[in-house]
Amino acid sequence: MTRPETAAEVFDALGTDYEHAFRTATAQRAAITDLLDALPPEAAVLDLGAGTGRPVAELLVAAGHDVTGYDVAPKMVEIARRQVPAARFELGDMRELSFEDTTWDAITAFFSMLQLPRADQETMFGRLAAWLKPGGLLVFATVPADVDGVDIVFMGHPVRAYSFAAGPLKERLAAAGLEIVRADEALFVPDHPGAGPEPHVYLTARKPA
Repeated sequence: MTRPETAAEVFDALGTDYEHAFRTATAQRAAITDLLDALPPEAAVLDLGAGTGRPVAELLVAAGHDVTGYDVAPKMVEIARRQVPAARFELGDMRELSFEDTTWDAITAFFSMLQLPRADQETMFGRLAAWLKPGGLLVFATVPADVDGVDIVFMGHPVRAYSFAAGPLKERLAAAGLEIVRADEALFVPDHPGAGPEPHVYLTARKPA
């Protein structure tokens, strides 16, 4: 069996091909638009798994917000710095980050936990809740599926995937102290040879004030 690639290996190889493949994900843009409508002026936003910086960081900084993005793939960080110079991008594994509690007005994590074991995802939900300011928002997207270490092929790369079905995912965010305020599910086909339709769930959760 082919060894599953790490997230850094996959996304270093994909680079802007990933951005191209997902550029027509209208549900993602709708989730970002709703977030923009809810943010205070000049909000501090943390983007976990920032990728190429587009569309998330680009739309946020265009609206006047202060964006810091992290990604595990050096190539993605390089591309994001070039494409969205008004934001800050750093190389880092989200599991190794440390911030003071109540640092961020909002945190976004679009499909960036699919290669994290479930236990790590649950730990991250608690940490994200702590990092948010009271009233702050988490926008989280993933492929909703009851999978715990399943080997799949993603855009030509062998990966090991971990996720929760939509219901249990909502329960885990609630257990972390967050209130779901928006939920949207969509079926999307990436624009990439051999890519098939994949279900997406977009959840916006608020930390109680």
